[in-house]
Amino acid sequence: MPFSWIIGVVFVALVILAASIKVVKEYERGVIFRLGRLVGARGPGLFLIIPIFESMVKIDLRVIVFDVPPQEVITRDNVTTRVNAVVYYRVLDPEKAVTAVERYDYATSQIALTTIRGVIGQAELDELLSERDKLNRRLQQIIDEATDPWGIKVSAVEIKDVELPKEMQRAMAAQAEAERNKRARIITADGEFQAAKKIAEAASVLQKEKGGMFIRTLQTIKEATEEKATTVLIPFPIEMLTALGYRAEKSSKSISSEETAETSE
Repeated sequence: MPFSWIIGVVFVALVILAASIKVVKEYERGVIFRLGRLVGARGPGLFLIIPIFESMVKIDLRVIVFDVPPQEVITRDNVTTRVNAVVYYRVLDPEKAVTAVERYDYATSQIALTTIRGVIGQAELDELLSERDKLNRRLQQIIDEATDPWGIKVSAVEIKDVELPKEMQRAMAAQAEAERNKRARIITADGEFQAAKKIAEAASVLQKEKGGMFIRTLQTIKEATEEKATTVLIPFPIEMLTALGYRAEKSSKSISSEETAETSE
């Protein structure tokens, strides 16, 4: 056998060997087809395939993240919004991801886009703004059920941003301001009501106790003179008027008025 033939045989053997050796990483799997029929998934690590008769498709098993572009959606209460989201998913069954759907990544993104438009369209604006976690769980459940026959597991769907028209933003700001003013007035009125009750209770106690009003008056004068006031007004105690016979004089006037009324009759 000529030497050139030996070199040719060795070269062909090396080419066949290189074509038959396959290496996939820890986070990858190789889906093997033999003459068009599915053999199964192999990996990770080093393995051999039969050149020409077998082919391999690599599938990444890591979590894949993609953004859903902003979508204009009309909510159930007829408010136009722009919503964008992010979807997290991974391939659980590489064989289904290759055989059950063409371009599983594109198919998953389209399912996510249409589902987001449908779910947001069935929700009201208040629900979209205040119950976002509930909508996220609903979106994740629907998309996961739709992609499960493809060997795809959707782990999370998060609504990132909700953009409202300027007119709606101004209306919501006015509503929030009115609500805050309402709460402020209620709190102020409640505070005044409680203060009035306490003042009434204190006045009742002072009136029942003899000399209580005079002691309170002295205390008020003391507090007023602590600021180095130049003029101090001291009220005349009612108890002093009683001591001077004010009530007796008032009663005698009332008796005389009654006698005058009888005489006129």
